[in-house]
Amino acid sequence: MPVVFKIAWRYFFSKSRQTVINRINAIALLVIVVATAALMIVLSAFSGLKDFGLSFSNAFDPNYRVTSLLGKTISLDSAALSQLKAIDEIKAISPILEEKVFVSFEEKNQVAYLKGVGKDYLSVIPADSLIAVGEWLIPESNTIVAGFGIGAAMGLGVYDYGSLLNISIPRKNNSRRLSQNPFFTQNAVTIGLYQISEDIDKKYIFSNIDFARKLLQYPKDDFTSIEIKTVAGIDEKSLKRKIIAILGSEVAIKNRMALNTALYKMLNTEHLAIYLIFTLVLIIALFNVAGALIMMVLDKNPQMNILQAMGITPKKIRSIFFLLGMTIVAFGGGIGLILSSVVILIQQWMPFIKVPGTSLPYPVIWQLENLLLVMATLIVLGGIASAWASRSALR
Repeated sequence: MPVVFKIAWRYFFSKSRQTVINRINAIALLVIVVATAALMIVLSAFSGLKDFGLSFSNAFDPNYRVTSLLGKTISLDSAALSQLKAIDEIKAISPILEEKVFVSFEEKNQVAYLKGVGKDYLSVIPADSLIAVGEWLIPESNTIVAGFGIGAAMGLGVYDYGSLLNISIPRKNNSRRLSQNPFFTQNAVTIGLYQISEDIDKKYIFSNIDFARKLLQYPKDDFTSIEIKTVAGIDEKSLKRKIIAILGSEVAIKNRMALNTALYKMLNTEHLAIYLIFTLVLIIALFNVAGALIMMVLDKNPQMNILQAMGITPKKIRSIFFLLGMTIVAFGGGIGLILSSVVILIQQWMPFIKVPGTSLPYPVIWQLENLLLVMATLIVLGGIASAWASRSALR
């Protein structure tokens, strides 16, 4: 062990004859513990809130969605569908028909998105687990499942066969006569209400794909999108190459992040803002370390003459106090990380803090990325503070 580090280690554990300096050192160590723990806990809490928020969109969005770059629909015959299902990375696949429609029920009207799904849709998105009232779609029927927001706004009743929901869309035949109704309408029975999030609940209605095809007047092999569930740990570039080889290059393949670009940008911006705010708190805490180091330099000034007489150069004396500052940062940061990790893991496994006004546990997630980020921030800022404060040893 170098003599410089031995001396710094001894200074860290030895007490000064002046009580005020000991108290200043203790306060500096305590402040580092609190600031480090606060930064770790806040980042972990935001990670929990982020995961909780994304769980709503992830419950509705597939791993990948394929859409056309040239128009509204993709032509997908049974042979191409079989080839897609044979791809190793794909676990389940479901073609979709989706279009904006006009819905009416007992003189109440609203615009919504009709999403026609096939029997394989539940293998891609477990939408039946999201049903709050009623049940999922009955195959080969004119049943629909509406969002809770749509149901509340229009007063929809489940299994109300006496009052049908009217779903309309403009006719695609432009040669119609003037007396002909410009809208093509289909009647449906509401058998379920799902609940995901407020935005989605007010937007989508699910139906069987045959019902949607008849209403939307699309040819047999045309679909507006293809939703895909993949196995874990796939190579995204390889998957895209295989899909393009089957469907052609005129398709767009988007993962969940690409499907929710605005949401992910907002979350990343908030994460950066929270990190910078609490890093400022850590910077303020490091001023205490710098002040404690300066006081230690003044306190150990008589010993420096002895060290110089023993052949230790001024630069090495500065290194002693730099290492002393980094030792304070390391010990304080280490204790703060241990304490915060214990609190986070307890809240994660045995929640004791609830969201105000609810019985829901406050979401937190311990992540190695957050731990490494806090450690790196502490080392960099602590090194700067220690280097600045140790300059006084040269004077």
